[in-house]
This record gives sequence, C-alpha cells and structure tokens, in this order.
Amino acid sequence: MGYYDQDYEHLRHKKQGNKASWVVSAFVGAILGALLILVSTPLLMKWNILPYDLPAATEENGLDDVQDAPTSQSNIVVNVTSEITEAVEKVNEAVVGIVNLQESNFWTTESSQEAGTGSGVVYKKADGKAYIVTNHHVIEGASDIEVSLSDGTRVKAKVLGSDIWTDLAVIEIDGSHVEKVAEFGNSDHIKLGEPVIAIGNPLGLQFSGSVTQGIISGLNRSIPIDINQDGVPDWHADVMQTDAAINPGNSGGALVNIKGEVIGINSMKIAQSAVEGIGLSIPITTAKPIIEDLEAFGEVRRPVLGVGNLKALNEISSYHRQQTLHLPEDVKEGVAVLEVVPNTPAHQAGLKELDVIVEFDGEKIDSVIKLRQHLYNKKSIGDKMEVTFYRNGEKQTVTVTLAEESL
Repeated sequence: MGYYDQDYEHLRHKKQGNKASWVVSAFVGAILGALLILVSTPLLMKWNILPYDLPAATEENGLDDVQDAPTSQSNIVVNVTSEITEAVEKVNEAVVGIVNLQESNFWTTESSQEAGTGSGVVYKKADGKAYIVTNHHVIEGASDIEVSLSDGTRVKAKVLGSDIWTDLAVIEIDGSHVEKVAEFGNSDHIKLGEPVIAIGNPLGLQFSGSVTQGIISGLNRSIPIDINQDGVPDWHADVMQTDAAINPGNSGGALVNIKGEVIGINSMKIAQSAVEGIGLSIPITTAKPIIEDLEAFGEVRRPVLGVGNLKALNEISSYHRQQTLHLPEDVKEGVAVLEVVPNTPAHQAGLKELDVIVEFDGEKIDSVIKLRQHLYNKKSIGDKMEVTFYRNGEKQTVTVTLAEESL
C-alpha cells in the first residue's frame, strides 16, 4: 500500500512537469508565429501575393488601408444599347406577319383556312393606307390575306400586285393600324463582310419579330429558278448572300444594315443537310422599281418581244440543228424560236418560226434565261433593239421596237 502511494505521487509529479513544459512550448511558439507574420506581411504585400479577396498595398493605400478596406457592395450598371439594338428598334415594328388564307371545303361548308405564314415590310404610309412589300410565294394562291402587326393585331389586307419573276408582291392595309414605316437603304453600296440583321417570323407567328445577326457573305449571286416546275430553270434570281439565320416564315422580311435601313427582302435559303448559313435576299435597289410598278399598276411593266416556245440549242439534237434549223456546224449557241405571236414587235420585224437568235444588241444570247434577262433588265417599253439570228443557215439582223406586254 505504501509502495502504491509513493508510485502514485511520482507519476503525478511527472505529469505536472510534462504539462508545464507543454504550456511553455505553446507560449514560445505563439510568440514566434506572431513575429513571423509581422515580418512577412510587408513582403507579401510588396509582391502582390495577398489573398484574392484583399487589395494589394500600394504607395497610396498602405497596410492600414488594406486592413481597413471597406466590405460594402456596389451595383454595376451595364449599358446594353448598341448599334445593333438601335438598328433593330428603328425598324422592328415595321416588320409584320403575312397570313395566307385559302378556301377549303369541309363537309360542304366553305371556309378560309390558314395555308401558311410569312413576313412583310411596311415601306410607305399615304392617304390613309399602309403599303407592305413581301414575297410572291408568300401570298401565292391566297383567297384572303391577313397582316399580323407587332402587337399581335390582325387586319385584312388587299393584294395590289405580284410578280413571279422577281418573287415580290405588294399589299395594302388600313394605315390607321400602322405607326412605324421602314426606310429603304442603297444595296449598291453594300460591302462584303458588312454586318446585317434579319428580322421576320421564322416558323410562323409564334416566333414573330425574331432578330438574327450575320454578315454579307456574297454579292451578285445568280440562283437558277424553275418557275413552272418542269425541271428546267426559267430565270436566274440576282440576290445577296448572308449567314444571318433565315428560316421558313422569314420570307418577305427585312435584311437591315447597321443604320437600320432595309437593304434587302429576304427570299429564300439553301436548305440541304450539308449546308449551313446560306440565306438569300433580294437587293432593295433591284426591288424598288418592281415595288413601284406593283403599287401603281398591279403588275411589272416589261417590254415584250413576242416570241414563245423557246429552246436553247444545247437542248436540241445535232440532227435537228442540221436538218431542221439548217445551222452552220460552228453555230452551237443560241435560242430557237418555235412560235411568233401575231401583232407583236417580233412579228412586225419579220421574225419567223425556226429562226435562231444568237445576239441582242451585239450581246451573245446562249440561253433562254440570258434572252429574258437582257429583255427585262436592260430594255424598257419603246426601246429599239437589234436582233441577230440565223434563218436557213444565213445570219441576219433586224431592229425591233419593244412594246408593252399587253399589246
């Protein structure tokens, strides 16, 4: 029992000694740690390696400034107004939806059903009317047309005129519904790579007023158009190319420059699985005279020559070139005339069936499209035009005076 007491006292004194040593060590460690912080902090501040949530010390704000740095938050205001938003704001309310309504018989009850939607641009307001340009294919086959305004209001519209060759149409509505009118720019001054904005109603009125941005990707693109769906191109549309997203329903909408001016009427896109970002727009400089004719006359006033049922020589066999048309062997390009309309400029100038036209005004004519382009794009009603052709193997030239198509 005595041994146990002595041993216990020995152990107790030993533990107390160890405890005292631990306290002394901890005290000395704390002092050394404090000294280390006081010495190292200025160096850390000098080298800008302070923690990310404290500002580095500078000559203007010393150590005291850093320690006393305010922790209050401040609100940052971001100005989202840009040239793009200003351009959109200038024209977006002038871009409207076009609803194509067609008659249908349902259980012997006649009614108008929505056959499709597109877009249009309000370009003029006068005499209580508002005038809208859109695509011919947007209103084609419609028994009634409605216009959906930017606020969702739908009003009835009247078709003033439509042109299948340029794919343009003009309609009018009551002007009291319209407050904003788009301004036409000059597409002749457009540069490759210039930023543009497309505004329209892709996939219908659910996405009305959609805005996409891109650039002018190509100028003076010539796209073959098969108007009568016979597999042979009848016309070449001269268009601008853009990578701004254009989808079904965007047709007839506006292509806008950075100034908010309409420089094109969106018409089509190349839609193939391997193709992305090729949208096409009718240049507004090309569209303006068409729009003016459609508004004033209900049709485009073009000169007429009076020849029909045309065939390019590359569509005619070599046998018929030699035996039927009697062409010299070296004549391989031209357009054969298989019909001459009575009382037309061609008839009055003496042109006949089986004549092969090779030149207009000295310009080579090697296709039906080239013939139409020269006649429609370069000549006006009342103009004189030299026609060079082959008849029975002989080359001849006559001068015709072009007349109105209704002659």
